[in-house]
Order: sequence, then structure tokens, then C-alpha cells
Amino acid sequence: MRRQTGLGKPSRVFDRGTEWDGLTAFLNRPLPHAMLGIVSGRRRMGKTYLLRALVEQCGGFYFGATAGTETESLRQFSTALAEHVGSPAPFTFSSWDDAISYLFGLAAPGRGNGPFLAVIDEFPYLVKVSPELPSLIQREIDRCQVEESRMRMLLCGSAMSVMGGLLASTAPLRGRAQLELVVRPFGYRAAADFWGVAGEPALAARLHAVVGGTPAYRRQFLADDIPVDPGDFDDWICRTVLSPLSPLFREARYLLAEETDIRDTALYHSVLAAVAQGNTTRGGIAGYIGRKSVDISHPLNVLEDSHLLAREADVFRAGKSQYRITEPLINFYEAVMRPAWTRLESGQAVEVWAQSAERFAAQVAGPHFEAVCREYVLGPGRSLLGTSLGQVGSGVVTDPKARRQIQVDVAVVEPGSGGAKPSVALLGEAKWGTVMGMNHLERLARARDVLTQRGMDTTVCGLACFSGAGFSDALRAEAERGGVLLISLDELYGRVMPTVVLP
Repeated sequence: MRRQTGLGKPSRVFDRGTEWDGLTAFLNRPLPHAMLGIVSGRRRMGKTYLLRALVEQCGGFYFGATAGTETESLRQFSTALAEHVGSPAPFTFSSWDDAISYLFGLAAPGRGNGPFLAVIDEFPYLVKVSPELPSLIQREIDRCQVEESRMRMLLCGSAMSVMGGLLASTAPLRGRAQLELVVRPFGYRAAADFWGVAGEPALAARLHAVVGGTPAYRRQFLADDIPVDPGDFDDWICRTVLSPLSPLFREARYLLAEETDIRDTALYHSVLAAVAQGNTTRGGIAGYIGRKSVDISHPLNVLEDSHLLAREADVFRAGKSQYRITEPLINFYEAVMRPAWTRLESGQAVEVWAQSAERFAAQVAGPHFEAVCREYVLGPGRSLLGTSLGQVGSGVVTDPKARRQIQVDVAVVEPGSGGAKPSVALLGEAKWGTVMGMNHLERLARARDVLTQRGMDTTVCGLACFSGAGFSDALRAEAERGGVLLISLDELYGRVMPTVVLP
């Protein structure tokens, strides 16, 4: 099979280099048999934009499904297929069986050179009314493992639970896909570049804590309404996210309602509200909403499958974990908007926001800043560690002597193996609105001592303080003597490089 050429990423596609490379590698793999790829991601991530750009580059077939009956959906698919092949009249397939067979027939070796790309977008809409579709595609994929085929099929969708189920357990397509791509939000640095605020780290951090890295929010939702500087942030919040006239005002509700596995939205909002209020354990969530722990297993699993909630293991305590809302806009809605929803609907955005400063700092910006610091260590901060990167996370160190628990916001731990004991490469604390001082460093040093006493290797364990508000003179002086890493917003956003490398 001849390889496709000229598939450089279009300049209009921002970032997404890894995703583009993965898609083009899938398309260009020189195998004489059909290949299947699954592309998923929550809505507004730019999946359709990315796939349309790929189709335009290679001249493939694209079909975007809509919510409709089986008959209407088949008719729309048939019309799109007829237009693709240049038929003067629309096709009239009697069933999806005929339509899928015809589509795969277009990829027969004698019908052209190079791979044939077929993209079916919003595939869950079709599966909902025609559940036999995955089996029909499986049959054609299997047939084209024996016969030669140029087919490169991509199934795309936003319903994460449905898309994840396509390749799970006994699903017809399990074991048939050569690509499983999840299109995620932009990272915090790429998001700052996308919004044009990379030169203002304080503004970029606040903006990311509210809207995250979702591409559609800037242009499609807000028509490029961007806060011009940190002083404009409060006005921007009031005229956009907190305004009943803005598309972002109800977006958090829509994100939840769009997930097909979510039936009782009130229960799911209560679970998310519990996490936003700081109840991050299973028991804490259950107590907040007045249910038993066993009764919330299903909503927690659905929210995880929908990529709206993440369960993060405690790196120091086996079997312990905490939940975190992964979509910043939903966390902002649950923490700031939902408690004052009636007032916001009546146009009191300025008053509500003025009264939400403490709640925003404690429940939105603070936890989000901790997650960004862990993302930093996983990415640009990797070079600061003198050892190979282990598991990056957070956890609680129990100090039996002082009878207290020390929360470690950023930790790098290498599990022991082959007789080697577990090692700790980094212990860090992150504070969004607090000037950090020697007391924070001393707490980290105590956590390191406790872990040493527990038998963990801490010989190369460095200490790090992450702050959105700065550091005391005493802490800076201590850092200059070595062994302590101070990371401010300027370092997080790459405006300056850290001056200390941990041993």
C-alpha cells in the first residue's frame, strides 16, 4: 500500500501535535488490511475540528451523526456517502448492513491508491438507535483481515462511557482497534498560549482554574472575549461565566446532562458538589449527600468513566484515595455558582462574585493550583529531579509522634521492586494565596523524616515549595543554601527557570 504524503498539521490547528502525529501514523501504516481507530474526548475539545482537518488533507470520507431515528440517520449517512463518491442521486440503502458493506467496498485495493480514510463522528448517536452497528463493523474488519483492504476507519464520539465500552469486555470491537486516542483539554501552559495570556501568569492561572483547557470556550462560546490583564479578571468573570446571557453560564449543567449514562442529574450534582466542598473521600462524599458509601458506587463510576471525576491514589497509604473534579468549569459551578444560582439568574453577578473571594480561593483556585503543580512535575519540571521520575501524586504522611497528619500536595515516589525498598524523590507543598515561609519547609522536612523511619529511601529526596503568592525572605535564603526548590507562577509558566536543581 502506498503511503499517504503531504499530511503536515495545518497551521490553523493549535497545539495537538501529539494527536496529529498519532492519527497520521495510523493512517499511513503500510498494512494491506483494514484498520480501526477509536477517537474520544469530552465535548468542546476540538475532536471534530481535528478530524475534519485530517479528512481535508487526505480526501477521505467524513460523516457527522446527529440525534435522530434509525431511518433518518441511515438516510443522512447514505446522502453523505453519495456526495462523497459523486453520485448524481442519493443512495437508498435498506439497512445499515448494506451501507457499511458499501463503505468498506470503497476501500477495496482496485478502487484507488493509498489508504482510504472513513470518519464517523458522534458514533454514539448511531449506536443508540442502531445497536447492531459495532457488530456490522466488526464483521467487515474481520473480513478485511483475510482480504486486502485500504480501509482506515475512525469512530469518534463525546459520550465517554459509550466510546470506552466499544472496546471493553465482550464488546464486538474488542481487540479490533489499532488506535485508541483520547483528545484531552490543553495543558495549562498550552491553554495560556491559546488564550493569549502566557505573559501574565497570575491571570493565566486564574483563567485556567475557571475554564481549564477547553478550546471551544474562547472562540465559539465567548467570541474571543479575553480579560486584558489581571485587573480585568473580576469584570470578565461577571460578564461571561456568571452572566445569564453568556453561553458559559449553563455549560456545566449541560456537560453533565450530555452523558448518556447519567439519569438522575440531581444525585450526580450532589456528588460533584460534595467534592467541590472538600469532601474528597468516598466516605466524605456519602456523608455529605446523606447516602451510604455502597450506594454511591455507581455514580462515582459513571463520573469517572465520563472523565468528569478522577480517583487519585494516596502515594503513601495503600488502599486510600481521593476524588478530584477534572473539569474546572464544573468545579467552579459547584463551588461558586450553584449555591447562588437564583441570585445569578436575577443578574446579581457582581454582588455574588464579591462575596465569593474566599470560596474561590479555597475550593477552586487552591485545589486547582495543586493539580497544576503536579502537572508541572510530570512535564517541564522533570529535569529538576536528579533521579528518574516515579509516580507523581499526593498523599498523607501520618506522624505518630506528633499525632497529626501531614498533607503532601506534590510527591514523586518510586515503588520498590526486586528487593529494593520504595524511594521518595520529591516532597512538595503548594499554596495558592499564601506567602510560604519556613514553617512550610519544616513540615515537609518532618514528613521526610517520618518516611525515613518507615523504611523508605529518602537519600535523594528533595523538598519543594510551590506558591502563587511568593516566599518569605527566610525561605529564599534557605533555598539559596541548596536542597530546597522554590517554584512560583513565573517558573510554572516558563517565564523564568528555577535556579536550584535537586540532588
